Amino acid sequence: MSRIGKQPIAIPDKVTVEVKGGLIVVKGPKGELSESVHSCTTVTITEAGVEVAIADLSEKSQRSMWGTMAALIRNMIIGVTDGFTRKLEINGVGYGWQVSGKKLTVKAGYSHPIDVTLPEGIDASAEGNVLTISGINKQLVGEVAANIRKIRTPEPYKGSGIKYDDEQIRRKAGKQAGGDA
Repeated sequence: MSRIGKQPIAIPDKVTVEVKGGLIVVKGPKGELSESVHSCTTVTITEAGVEVAIADLSEKSQRSMWGTMAALIRNMIIGVTDGFTRKLEINGVGYGWQVSGKKLTVKAGYSHPIDVTLPEGIDASAEGNVLTISGINKQLVGEVAANIRKIRTPEPYKGSGIKYDDEQIRRKAGKQAGGDA
């Protein structure tokens, strides 16, 4: 039984949740998000909040979608009220980034700077070697951050590259001189 799925999801003030056909729409002060409801789940809005249910508790795939659908709705509610942020750090000689509007320019040790166009709903700001990516859609914020990190993943010897701010890079010892000669 899903512990996440059976709990009702509280709807805060200034947030409206509607179920239209096979679509759930969440509107809040930061914007609007929508998600399709999986066919094996039913979403109802009650006084306690949003409740997600499934038809057959013995089906493992339905139980897993029960918790997944509840988590997606919770993330949509958090997104339209507070939003999500992800921070990246860039380390290396000559490495850096610059944000101008919806365009991010990354200098990461290649012969040319790499331009990244930010999708609609994503904002970025650079302060020194830290890039902050923010938006209301948790999945989109994480995907954009992962794609930027893929430009130059951190290497284990010097630690240069792009990493998440809370990521720990396991450092390796470099070459050492031989001893018994």
